[in-house]
Amino acid sequence: MREKRKKKEKTFTATQPNLLRPKKKKMVDGFWNYVEKKNNGFACIEIGNWVDSMIGGEIVIIDQGRAPEVSEAHPAKGKAFQTTELVGRAFERNVSEIWSWLMKDDVLSIGIYGIGGVGKTSLLRHINDQLLQRPSSFQNVFWITVTQDFSIYKLQNLIAKAVDLDLSNDEDEKKRAVKLSNGLIAKKKFVLILDDLWNHFSPEKVGVPVGVDGCKLILTSRSLRVCRQMCCQEKIKVEPLSEDEAWTLFMEKLGINVELPSEVIEIAKSVAKECTGLLLWIITMAGSMRQVDDIGQWRNALETLKESKIGKGDMEADIFKIIEFSYMNLNDSALQQAFLYCALFPVDSGISREDLVEYMIVEGIVAKRKSRQAESDKGHAMLNKLENACLIESCTREGYRCVRMNTLLEKLPDIEKWTEDLVRVSLMKNYLTEIPASYSPRCPNLSTLLLSQNYMLRSIEGSFFTQLNGLAVLDLSNTGIKSLPGSISNLVCLTSLLLRRCQQLRHVPTLAKLTALKKLDLVYTQLEELPEGMKLLSNLRYLDLSHTRLKQLSAGIIPKLCRLQVLGVLLSSETQVTLKGEEVACLKRLEALECNFCDLIDFSKYVKSWEDTQPPRAYYFIVGPAVPSLSGIHKTELNNTVRLCNCSINREADFVTLPKTIQALEIVQCHDMTSLCAVSSMKHAIKLKSLVIWDCNGIACLLSLSRISADTLQSLETLCLSSLKTCVASLADKELLHLYFHSRGVA
Repeated sequence: MREKRKKKEKTFTATQPNLLRPKKKKMVDGFWNYVEKKNNGFACIEIGNWVDSMIGGEIVIIDQGRAPEVSEAHPAKGKAFQTTELVGRAFERNVSEIWSWLMKDDVLSIGIYGIGGVGKTSLLRHINDQLLQRPSSFQNVFWITVTQDFSIYKLQNLIAKAVDLDLSNDEDEKKRAVKLSNGLIAKKKFVLILDDLWNHFSPEKVGVPVGVDGCKLILTSRSLRVCRQMCCQEKIKVEPLSEDEAWTLFMEKLGINVELPSEVIEIAKSVAKECTGLLLWIITMAGSMRQVDDIGQWRNALETLKESKIGKGDMEADIFKIIEFSYMNLNDSALQQAFLYCALFPVDSGISREDLVEYMIVEGIVAKRKSRQAESDKGHAMLNKLENACLIESCTREGYRCVRMNTLLEKLPDIEKWTEDLVRVSLMKNYLTEIPASYSPRCPNLSTLLLSQNYMLRSIEGSFFTQLNGLAVLDLSNTGIKSLPGSISNLVCLTSLLLRRCQQLRHVPTLAKLTALKKLDLVYTQLEELPEGMKLLSNLRYLDLSHTRLKQLSAGIIPKLCRLQVLGVLLSSETQVTLKGEEVACLKRLEALECNFCDLIDFSKYVKSWEDTQPPRAYYFIVGPAVPSLSGIHKTELNNTVRLCNCSINREADFVTLPKTIQALEIVQCHDMTSLCAVSSMKHAIKLKSLVIWDCNGIACLLSLSRISADTLQSLETLCLSSLKTCVASLADKELLHLYFHSRGVA
């Protein structure tokens, strides 16, 4: 479905958090006077420039003139970790000392060392987030998680990706280093953070220009020797928490709102003590014991820790034992499967919660429910439980909620490693370029294969899939493949085929045999025609064809897919492929729909069908001939949006039926419309939050209070008017402003 867009408009919106209540007439007249004074050469009004904190919404009024210049402080670029408060005086001292070193011009490299699980990464995340919050210090912060088996080549790739630099066409290590160094220098003052470095390397060989233009390096390692070999000018050791600090953190992560029995408290203190002050162990153990008040379970936890001899052997083995204990303590096979699924994804970047829940649904980890929304809610609840157990942690990526838990590979695992008992394999986010004909692993039990984000993967030979007969989930999203091999057509157990953003993909073989398929994602591929056999996929629950190059959609296909819950056929203005209202109306189970309708008649026919069935909970409709992207127009993130393009609204006024659940209405190039009053169903749009009217030459007056109730726009938050040539004052409508201010609750 529609991918969420990051908000880029900085000039055209103004949100006012506080509500003042001046007289409505005075407010509107004052605004109107402001408009008239600014009319000459006027491009944009920001309400904040007119009156401070006047209303709790947005008005965006744009004309075709020059947009005003706006100067603003840009935040430092990087990824934030949403860190919690520091625990322990030593941690606070360490953060303070590291920060003081960063502020010194003569300190160019800092090393943080300590045993595994002690909290080096947590400490550095605090530093990372502080740097992002203080953009005056550094312009960019780049975080790289280094794998134990790293190489110069791999490290160059990781850093290049962080700085949006393409090294895929360069094989020579020295040339790559020069290109990477120049790319980093172009970022000006930056901090490069390398987390979990096991071996030293030469920054010059990699292409890290430490010291150039104020560029600095921070690293974490388990070894003081590595810090010294990296020539770190300042070094700091992270020590385990004291016994009191460990107990405080343990209780905090336990999340107990009521007091435990005294006998349980004593055992809990012993459990915390067995964690030997190591942050990772304390957090994981406390998470696994949340909401446990049975003394027997606490005694068992303590004995398990003692028998495992945690802290007396190999660090990696110790960490595994702690995680294994927490895993077994889940006491829920579905939760355990969800945790194991998280382990398929690389640790260096979070995975969207929405995407992960989708995987869990198609894998059957989330039990089947009456609706997809109910399944999604259950999936999120399961992730919350894993977070509460401290087996995964929350993070953000580009502003969206994610979770993270995986090392990277540069090549396919040796064929010997593809054993017959494999069930799930993840080769995500690697540097694969091809899967050759000689590669044909025999894995009859393999159900899941994740190959997504191998951006350089261009070809897959058909032999690769010939012995993967049990494959149920195949994810090739974000790869460079141009076609799928014919052997895909024989994967009769396949339930999910994910090809999102395969932007070179032009051919998918017949899917006629894949009658078990429940999810097919073809968003942003170059397909010009549907794969053969689509009519036979009656088990499909999820189909997204949006942003493809489809030239036609044969009649009769959509009604055959009667189990669809999610359908996306939102296509570009080039294709003009539209859906028939009566065909879409056959899909009684739809919960989310995005599509184009040919005209108002077809659109209204579909909306009226909702009287006999449950309407989609989320939709995005484009009605009429689509127009190119509306450059500079306020973008909405609202779920239920209708865009009317080049429609004859006055002539077909009786056919305009807006959904009662509509949240955003965009009217574009509807030149015969003289007023919003022509849309009689506007009076039912009481949930409307955003209204955009763009390039409608015939509008003289937007609406009249005598013909429409003020309650109609009671939920309106954003009003955007642009290129209205004959509208009063070219920019605004007094009655609409009265109505808008009234709807915002301003007396």
